[in-house]
Amino acid sequence: MLSVLIAAACSAATSLALQYGAGFEIWVAILISLGVFAVVYFVLLRVVMKKVGVIMEQAQRDIQGNRAEKAVKTLEQAYKYGAWQFYVKQQVNSQIGTIYYLKRDFAKAYEYLEKGFFRHWVGMGMLAICQMRKKQTEKMIATFDKAIAGTKKEDMLWNLYAYCLDRVGRRDQAIKVLEKGLKKVSNKEALQGNLELLRAGKKMKMKQYGDMWLQFHLEKQGAIIKQQTRAMQGRRKIVRR
Repeated sequence: MLSVLIAAACSAATSLALQYGAGFEIWVAILISLGVFAVVYFVLLRVVMKKVGVIMEQAQRDIQGNRAEKAVKTLEQAYKYGAWQFYVKQQVNSQIGTIYYLKRDFAKAYEYLEKGFFRHWVGMGMLAICQMRKKQTEKMIATFDKAIAGTKKEDMLWNLYAYCLDRVGRRDQAIKVLEKGLKKVSNKEALQGNLELLRAGKKMKMKQYGDMWLQFHLEKQGAIIKQQTRAMQGRRKIVRR
């Protein structure tokens, strides 16, 4: 990464200048040069990530304006900062992959998501679901395990993992995942409820997550439409009262 190289060069130059130019003892020069490395790297990190943040914000506005292709083009501008900072390229891949996934272009989404950032748990969840649809169960499990390792506190990720395991006929593993998740998350209600359902031989309930759940496209379109229709009817009844 260029940020590391530049910071290291500044650090080395400082150390040499202090030792041979100013006559500092080597251990003093090393300590000061380490401080220079930290400061230079921090400044470069702030500058690069600020520029990436501006691009991400513009892409988000494009998405909100239903301009998916423009959002992708906007995000691609951030690739040039991948040489400057760790994981920038992977984060961009995750963002682009989620856009294609939301459009139901799963093949295109997969291309980006498999090169994404393991801490982007939504992208990792979408990748695992793509693998489930390809009947690549072991790959799906490996992807979820990697996502969990990076995001242990997200209760929806644990529920999504268990849901997919149950869907491929591995209910016992799904139960174990939820039991493990209960030890990690602070919001235990959703996990506990689904754990009890699985133990009783029933289907998990994910509707409490609302749009966050629907974005994974695991509900059939007909079921979603019925759900939205019931919600609209319920609102009309409330208004009439």
